[in-house]
Amino acid sequence: MAQKTAPDSTRRSERSRRAIYDAALALVDEVGYAKLTIEAIAARAGVGKQTIYRWWPSKGAVLLDAFLDLGEQAAREANEKAGSEEIQTEIPDTGDLAADLKFVMRAIVDEFNDSKYDAPYRALAAEGLLHPELGAEFVEKLLEPQLQLFVTRVRRAQDAGQVGPEIDPRIALELWASPIAQRWLMRSGPLTHAYADTLVDYALNGIMRRPS
Repeated sequence: MAQKTAPDSTRRSERSRRAIYDAALALVDEVGYAKLTIEAIAARAGVGKQTIYRWWPSKGAVLLDAFLDLGEQAAREANEKAGSEEIQTEIPDTGDLAADLKFVMRAIVDEFNDSKYDAPYRALAAEGLLHPELGAEFVEKLLEPQLQLFVTRVRRAQDAGQVGPEIDPRIALELWASPIAQRWLMRSGPLTHAYADTLVDYALNGIMRRPS
């Protein structure tokens, strides 16, 4: 008699987790965060709601992990296209700070304009304001790692003598990062590559006239 192979619980759990992520992201886009429920996610994913509650305490926690996973998938796909095996975790350093910042800011514009990112990102930003614990996790796991990439790049520019040593990189990055987030969140204007480039130029060069 042929021996029966025991089910691989790890593989089954990963399939369930992936189905839950896909369901959460699809549903928040279809019905919005207010109408998103654990029951609906479970039904779409084909799992019991107790499975979700075993891994996450709330729909917000599910959505945050799903969104983080979405970003990791996008990074892996980008690296595959570029023929790299390692996920890029730093802003490129070509020696031209303005060009490097514009390159990354344009990528952020493209992400904000991508419908698959927009709904979950807005939901998490809003939910984080209402629930401090989720908000802190949102900042810790998603926002702060992204901002630290800018901090590292500005510090390298300081080491190269391109930025004054007295400049606080963490404050400096807010000159270009905060306006783009504000425009996206409030839908107060179009998000374009030209807008991103202008933010970088204004941040690095200032707006006051200099003596000729």
